[in-house]
Amino acid sequence: MRTARRASNVEVPSFLRQLVKETEKMVTFFFKGGSREAGPGGEEDSLDEDDLMPSPYLERPILEKHVSEGGSQPGVNYAVASMQGWRAQMEDAHTCMPQLRGELTEWGYFAVFDGHAGTTVAQYSSRNLLEHILATGGVKASEDPEQVKEGIREGFLDIDRHMHKLARQDNWDRSGSTAAAVLISPSYIYFINCGDSRTLLCRNGQVVFYTEDHKPFNPREKERIQNAGGSVTLQRVNGSLAVSRALGDFDFKEVDWRPQTEQLVSPEPEVYELERAPEDEFLILACDGVWDAIGNEELCAFVRSRLQVCDDLREICTQVIDLCLYKDVSKVPYPQ
Repeated sequence: MRTARRASNVEVPSFLRQLVKETEKMVTFFFKGGSREAGPGGEEDSLDEDDLMPSPYLERPILEKHVSEGGSQPGVNYAVASMQGWRAQMEDAHTCMPQLRGELTEWGYFAVFDGHAGTTVAQYSSRNLLEHILATGGVKASEDPEQVKEGIREGFLDIDRHMHKLARQDNWDRSGSTAAAVLISPSYIYFINCGDSRTLLCRNGQVVFYTEDHKPFNPREKERIQNAGGSVTLQRVNGSLAVSRALGDFDFKEVDWRPQTEQLVSPEPEVYELERAPEDEFLILACDGVWDAIGNEELCAFVRSRLQVCDDLREICTQVIDLCLYKDVSKVPYPQ
């Protein structure tokens, strides 16, 4: 049985994570619009428009923010902010349910989905993942933590199987999505992670828990990828996908004789439970665009300092986005 991973002081430096991002941007820019050397006839070599690699990044970020907030009778208050930023398409989605129905009125559910290569999987998951989790019967008011965690895992596998069928029937895009979520009961917080979005808990001014990113170069993930006949090149699955677990991404789940959890990309989440405490201050769920720009401890300190002078959660969320955009831009100059 795995136990919750508590926060430690060992963390991959942000500049290393950012280096991978910026290299990708520069290479993409070169193939999209960089200058080309002259050919044998003295003219610049050129490619047809159809041969050019479409860039996933814009020349300038889209700064418009979408913000919302809410609360529930059990006393859970939240705010959400999203911004497209440098991406050519807004592919992220989220779910906020501070109060569930039926016997689970004292439970809440929050999730963020970081889509890639399209929007379909992230959008479908944001609307339907909780339904698949609850359908397993593992989440009950009587609350056996092991049953709850198993229900969450089965819910992920079930929705991924269902989406795989829909993708074949309805000719979906080839998209995938990470998922980071929390299921909050009166006694526990269940941390759910599939991919490289991340959740952290601040308690008594310290990060006491954060989820671990699922990256192809992690030894356990790399072993699974290689056992499925794949490779890890440039820190990516088969040199292409930067996460080793995700919903969707069905091009990486075609080894028929292997179960879902042993494919090149696994839809199985890691789930941990942590007992709630009066000293719990706040949770943060965010996509990798935030974590690539700022570390766990720094973000915890920033949000905590804002809460001491501002009770508008929407404003604090927008300040976090602005901070990450500024730190992202200031690290490496972008092509003009």
